Amino acid sequence: MDSERAHELLARERTRLERELQRLEREGPLEGSEHREPGDRDSEDLYVDERDVGRREELEAALAAVGRAEARLAAGTFGLSVESGQPIPDERLEVQPAAERTVQEDERRR
Repeated sequence: MDSERAHELLARERTRLERELQRLEREGPLEGSEHREPGDRDSEDLYVDERDVGRREELEAALAAVGRAEARLAAGTFGLSVESGQPIPDERLEVQPAAERTVQEDERRR
């Protein structure tokens, strides 16, 4: 993949992730200061808040992966597996621009 296309994909992914994080921040927690436990009456907001915390963690991890991919792009190693050095197919990078490994390597890690 040429570096201009890689830069474009990474910039688009960074923007998408940052917007989603901003949306979560704007919405803020739904649960008030009253302490409730899951299963309590009217505890639906607590569930949503907990789900949003998990989503925020996923987005922050994805944003960190984009940063690492941008560093690889600058170093000239973008598109190569961080594990084996083997090329990551362009088709995979089009879908997941911050991919760090080949599909086979990711499957072995699971």
